[in-house]
Amino acid sequence: MIQYTRIISRNVSFAAFSVYLPLLISACSFQQYTPKTIDPVANAARFERKDPASAKFQQYLAANGYAENRLPLQQWGVDDLIYCALYFHPSLDVARAQWRLTESAEAISAERPVPVINGHLANSNRANHDISPFAFGLSIDIPIETANKRDLRIENARHLTQAAKLETAQMAWQLRNQVIQSLNEYQFNQQQINLFSDEESHRQEIVAMYQKRVNIGAASNVELSTAILQLQTTTSELNAKKHNKLVLLAKLANSLGLPLAKVEAMHFVVDTDMQKVVDFQTDHLQTAALLNRLDIRIALERYAAAEAKLKLEIAKQYPDLVISPGYAYEFGDRIWSLGLSGLLTLLNKNKLGIAQATQLREVEATQFEALQSKVIAEAIIANTELIQAQQTLNNQQNLREQQQLSTRRMEHKFSAGEIDRLELSFNRLENIAADKNVALAQFQLKTAMNQLDNALQKPVSVLQNNQKSSISIEDLSFKN
Repeated sequence: MIQYTRIISRNVSFAAFSVYLPLLISACSFQQYTPKTIDPVANAARFERKDPASAKFQQYLAANGYAENRLPLQQWGVDDLIYCALYFHPSLDVARAQWRLTESAEAISAERPVPVINGHLANSNRANHDISPFAFGLSIDIPIETANKRDLRIENARHLTQAAKLETAQMAWQLRNQVIQSLNEYQFNQQQINLFSDEESHRQEIVAMYQKRVNIGAASNVELSTAILQLQTTTSELNAKKHNKLVLLAKLANSLGLPLAKVEAMHFVVDTDMQKVVDFQTDHLQTAALLNRLDIRIALERYAAAEAKLKLEIAKQYPDLVISPGYAYEFGDRIWSLGLSGLLTLLNKNKLGIAQATQLREVEATQFEALQSKVIAEAIIANTELIQAQQTLNNQQNLREQQQLSTRRMEHKFSAGEIDRLELSFNRLENIAADKNVALAQFQLKTAMNQLDNALQKPVSVLQNNQKSSISIEDLSFKN
C-alpha cells in the first residue's frame, strides 16, 4: 500500500511538473526583435490612396454624429473639412505617437527596482587536506526605495504625459486654423476670379465701343489706347488669380492631408452668413483665453512636472537601502549572512541635483508668466482687428449700396436715352470695384475672426451665443 501511494505521488508530481514547466519557460521567454523598414514608395502610394469617400472615413463621420442619409458628403463646409483634417492629416498621428511614448515612460516610472541575484563557485588546491576543496555562495540584493521616490517619479511622468496629450489637442487646433484660413483664401480667390471676369467683359465692350467711335472719328486713338491698356491690366490680373487658384487648392489639400486630385473633386459650401461681431470686454477676453488656451494648460502641466522633479531631487537626499540575505558553503563551513548597504548621499545631500531642479522650476515659472502675457495681448489685438474689420466691411457695404443706387439711376437714364452705353459701362465698372472692396473686407473679417478663434482657442460664434461648439477639437484629437 505504501509503495502504491509513492507511485501515485510520483505520478502526480510528474504531472504537475509537466504542466508548470511550459508555463515557467514561457514566463522566462524573451521578446524577439522584429525589423520594420520604411518604404518611401509604399508611403507615397498609401498617401495617394487617401480618399474622403472611403468607407472608414464614412464610419468616422457617422460615429461623430453625421446622419447616414448625408453620407458620403457631396458639399463640404468648414466643419466637414475640419473632420477631414483630423482624420487624414499625418501631423496629428505624429502628436498621438509622441503622446503614447510619454505614456510608456509613465509606465516605466512606476516600475520598482529589480532584485539582483549574486552567486560564486570556487575550488581550492587542497593545501590543507582536512577541508573541502569546494566553496559556493548565493545571495540576493533586495533594493528598497525610501522617501516615496517611486510616487514622485510617477507624479512627474504623469504631468509630462498630460502635457503631451494637450500638445496633441494643440496640433488639432493648428490644423483647424490652417483649414479655415486656406478655405477662406481659396474662396476669396474664386470671388476675385468671378469679379475680374465680369470686369474683363465690360472692358472688352468698352474697347469695342471706342474702336467703333475711332472708326467714325467720334473718339481719339488716345482714348482707345487707354481702354486697351486697362483691358490688358484686368486680363493680366485675372490670369494671375487663375494661376493662383491651383496653388491655393494645393495649400488647402496640404492642410487636409489629402492628395490634390481628391480635393479638386470636392465641392465647397460658400459661407455667405457674416455674423455681427460683438465687442468683447477686455476682462472677458482674458478669462476666455486663460480658460481655453491649450498652451496655457500645457505650461501649467510642465510647471507641475518641474515641481515633482524638485520633490524627487529633495527625496534623493535620503539613501536607498539594499538588503542582501545570503548563504555560503566555504570549504566545509556553512554560513548565512544578512547585508545592508546604501549610497552615502548624506555626505553631499544631492545639492547639485536640487539646485538644478530648482532652476528648472524657475524657468517654467517665468515661461508661464511670459506665455500668459502673450496670450492676453494676442486676444486683445485679435479682438481689436476683428472690430476694425467689421467696421471696414460695414463701410464698404454702405458704399456698395450707394453705388448700386447710382447704377440703377444710370440704367433708367440709359433706358430713357439720356446717356449712352459707354457711360453706363463705366458706371458698371464702378459697381464691380465696389464688389471687389466688399469681397476684400469680407475676407479680412473672416481672417480676423479666425485669428481671434485661434487666440482664444474657442470659436467666436460660440463665445458670442454662449453655446456649445459643434466640434470638440480636444476630444477628437485623441482618437481616429
